[in-house]
Amino acid sequence: MSAQLDRLARHHGVTLAYDDPFGDGKRPVPDATKRLILDGLGQDPDGPPHGLPAPRRMSVPEGARCYTPPSLAQSPGWGIFCQLYELRSSRNWGIGDFSDLEMLAGIAGRAGADFLGINPVHALFLAAPDRRSPFFPSNRRFLNPLYIAPDRLGLEATDEVATRREADLLDYPALVAVKLSALREAFDAGVRTEGLEAFADGEGEALARHALFEAISARMVAEGRGAGWRDWEEALQVPESDAVAALQVELADEVRFHTWLQMIAREQIGAAADAARAAGMRIGLYLDLAVGEAPDGSATWSGAAAALPGLSVGAPPDMFATEGQNWGLAAPSPTALRAADFAPFRDMIEAQLRSAGALRIDHAMALWQLFLVPEGASPAEGTHLRFPFQDMVQVLADLSQRHEAVVIGEDLGFVPKGFRRAMETANILSYRILVFEQTEKGFKGLARYPEAALACISTHDLPVLSAWWRGEDVERRREHGLVDEERSDMDALHRKTERDDLLRALRRAGVLSGQIDVDAAEMPLGVLDACHRFLARTKSRLVGVRLADLVGPAVPTNLPGTLDQYPNWRPRSPTDLDSLETHPVFAATAALMRQERPRPEDATE
Repeated sequence: MSAQLDRLARHHGVTLAYDDPFGDGKRPVPDATKRLILDGLGQDPDGPPHGLPAPRRMSVPEGARCYTPPSLAQSPGWGIFCQLYELRSSRNWGIGDFSDLEMLAGIAGRAGADFLGINPVHALFLAAPDRRSPFFPSNRRFLNPLYIAPDRLGLEATDEVATRREADLLDYPALVAVKLSALREAFDAGVRTEGLEAFADGEGEALARHALFEAISARMVAEGRGAGWRDWEEALQVPESDAVAALQVELADEVRFHTWLQMIAREQIGAAADAARAAGMRIGLYLDLAVGEAPDGSATWSGAAAALPGLSVGAPPDMFATEGQNWGLAAPSPTALRAADFAPFRDMIEAQLRSAGALRIDHAMALWQLFLVPEGASPAEGTHLRFPFQDMVQVLADLSQRHEAVVIGEDLGFVPKGFRRAMETANILSYRILVFEQTEKGFKGLARYPEAALACISTHDLPVLSAWWRGEDVERRREHGLVDEERSDMDALHRKTERDDLLRALRRAGVLSGQIDVDAAEMPLGVLDACHRFLARTKSRLVGVRLADLVGPAVPTNLPGTLDQYPNWRPRSPTDLDSLETHPVFAATAALMRQERPRPEDATE
């Protein structure tokens, strides 16, 4: 029976054993996990294989090539990354918004940047504002209304808004309360409601169900239930039920309000995209796509997520997580995607590219496989499931060309053999992080960075460079019990070696000179500039500059492995947008990047 089960599992792309980082061989996958996945795929675990087999080769369809601006081949570009919510301005309501994004796009464009990248801005749970991670969305197809700029609708700030503006950490429940109340007043007063019906018609059933989900979610929370549909009474867990139809009539005005929120959000992010292009950027806005959606959110409730029941997305055991990771995200079904001719995937990508000149795909390996964990089980009991790689890459390439949008694949962590080669063939840029680009011999040199890549110092899950130098990430993991004392001591000792190796790499590249004290408690002046100059001199088509490295916040954006033990996704920038262009570090870095990577029109002057 086990041999038959294994044949069926292999036919449908279920990995039977995976590399054991703590042993000499493979770690076998429990039969219960194989059966759960096969059940979700609509297969009888005790029956014969039937249906299309999972892909065995990572081949890219002929002609499936993502878009790259032709000028990048002669004049590689650069841009700026930030967390949108962290932006501080004299006019926002205590959280960065789409109007701030529009202003920052103009600043970045004048500085010579080719793109402005932000965190995912997918719809979260308005009725549960503490569910704040942008990488754990309710629905990736729609936008987070918390980023709407109320003053653009003629709304005036209150004393509560003034309090929120002064805070160094975001208080999401307070922000949602004050902004949603004001936005509801504007909606009730008929502000910018013209064209709402046409917008709703254009978005179709997908938006209708998302708006209905939000309205029901708010009702359920008011009644003491959870915001996610798994906490609702059984009759409301299926959108086609009579109970849902009755609520749709009762909550019609609430549904219309949530539809209006999406229209306003779409208009405002569109204005920011227009501002980026008008400022001379070759790429414009660079949006971020989360790897999946919450299992109890709008997308899974409406059926748009095509989720496998009883399974979550995660990662296998490694040296940083000895039992693996369970990210808790819904696991999409390859069978359901095929049956729908990939419409859920196509529509979700299309929604991002309406406003994006570039799209970063978090955990891009999901195009080939995902590590699935049975709910309630240890991540070590999970396994990989293959996806229709060729079809998904073809959809991605077609949309990229249609919208003339660059695609970047976040290829960190466990990267299957051949995946980066396939990405390069499909013209999906690799995502190269300076602090990760190391071998046992030290930091990689300039020549080791590929052309088909975006290179940057760090990401939202890593400290800014000055904090990395101090080893703050090591100590925070120790403090929160994420890594034991012995390993933490080893990591702290190794950080000194890493600093020394980094300085050697910068000197070899000719971007750093003079004496630098590797034992200095604070990162010496010039190291940040040298790192940016180093990346700018690689052959990678794009280089990203993290705004937090220049003007703060210096504290971590996110501490992986924690929820409320650390204020993830809450730190705000100490620097007001009004003073950004004259900030000495920002101005100096922008001048450095313009010198190293001028735009084509500037290079010929």
